[in-house]
Amino acid sequence: MASKILLNLQEDEKLHAILKRLRKEEEEAEKLEADIREKKTSWKYQVQTERQRIQTEFDQLRRILNSEEQRELQRLEEEEKKTLDNLAEAEDDLVQQKQLVRELISDVECRSQWSTVELLQDMSGIMKWSEIWRLRKPKTLSQKLKTVFHAPDLSRMLQMFRELTAVRCYWVDVTMNPVNLNLNLVLSEDQRQVISVPIWPFKCYNFGILGSQYFSSGKHYWEVDVSKKTGWILGVYCRTHSRNTKHVIRRCANRQNVYSKYRPLFGYWVIGLQNKCKYRAFEQSLSSDSEVLTLSMAVPPCRVGVFLDYEAGIVSFFNVTSHGSLIYKFSKCCFSQPVYPYFNPWKCPAPMTLCPPSS
Repeated sequence: MASKILLNLQEDEKLHAILKRLRKEEEEAEKLEADIREKKTSWKYQVQTERQRIQTEFDQLRRILNSEEQRELQRLEEEEKKTLDNLAEAEDDLVQQKQLVRELISDVECRSQWSTVELLQDMSGIMKWSEIWRLRKPKTLSQKLKTVFHAPDLSRMLQMFRELTAVRCYWVDVTMNPVNLNLNLVLSEDQRQVISVPIWPFKCYNFGILGSQYFSSGKHYWEVDVSKKTGWILGVYCRTHSRNTKHVIRRCANRQNVYSKYRPLFGYWVIGLQNKCKYRAFEQSLSSDSEVLTLSMAVPPCRVGVFLDYEAGIVSFFNVTSHGSLIYKFSKCCFSQPVYPYFNPWKCPAPMTLCPPSS
C-alpha cells in the first residue's frame, strides 16, 4: 500500500514538473510571438517610412524638373520675343525705306521728262538726295539660339547613385591607427582626423597612416572628407614580401620622385591629388619609375569613397560629391596579406577626416 502511494506521489510530481515545463514553454512561445508581432509592426513602420521618404524625394525631384522645364521654356520664350521684336523693327524700317525709294523713283522718273532748263531751276533737292541715298541694311541677327538646352543624363546619374548605394551597404566604421605615428602627423582624439604639420628644419616625406582595422576577406567600404585639401593620397596598403621589392625601393630612394613607392609593387593601391588640381592614380609598374595616370575629374571630389572587394581583388574609388561617379578602379589586385586602409594627408595642413558610417 505504501509503495503504491509513493508511486502515485512520484507520478504526481512528474506530471507537475511536465506541466510546469510546458507552461514555461507556453509563456516562452507567447513572448516570442509578442516579439515577432512587435518586429512585424516595427518592420512595417520602417517600410512605410521609407516608402513615404522615397515618394517625397521623387515628388521633390519632379517639382525640381518641372521648375527647370518652366525656367528653360521661359528663357526660350524671352529669347524668341527679343529676336522677333528686333526682326519686326528691322522689317518696319525696311518698309519705310522701300516706300521712300519708291517715291524717289517716281520723282526721278517724272523729272526725266523735264527739259535741261527745268532741271537746273529745280530747287527741291530731289536729284541730289537721289544721288546720295543708300539703303540702310538691317543689323545681322544670329540664326542660332544663344543657348541650347541639354538635359543631364539622369539615367546615368541614377545608375552611378545605385552603384554607390550598393557599395555603401558594406560601410565599416574605420579609424586611424595611432601606433608608430610619425612626428609630423597629429591625430584627433577620436582617431578619425589627421593633420600634417611641418617640423622645421627637417623635411618629411612620409605622411602615411594606416587604419586600425585590417581585412583579409569580404567587402568593405569607407568615406574620407578631403574638401579643404590641396594634396592627399588615399587607398589601401598590403605588406609585400617580394625579393625584388627592397632592391627597387633602394633605387627609388635615390630618385627625386617621392611618389615612386605608391604603387601595387610596394603594396599600395591608391589615388591622389597633387598641386591642388592634378588627380593621379599610381598603377602597377615593374620598372623603378612609377606609372602615374592622370585622372579626369569634372567635379572635384570633396568626399571620396573607397571600396575593397578582397576576394575579387578590386579596389574602387568613388566621387561622392558627383553623385557617386567612379573615379578609378584597380582590378586583379593580388593580396597576399591582410589589407589596411591607407591615409596620407601629404604636406597640406588641412585635415583629412574619416566620415562616420551612413553620414
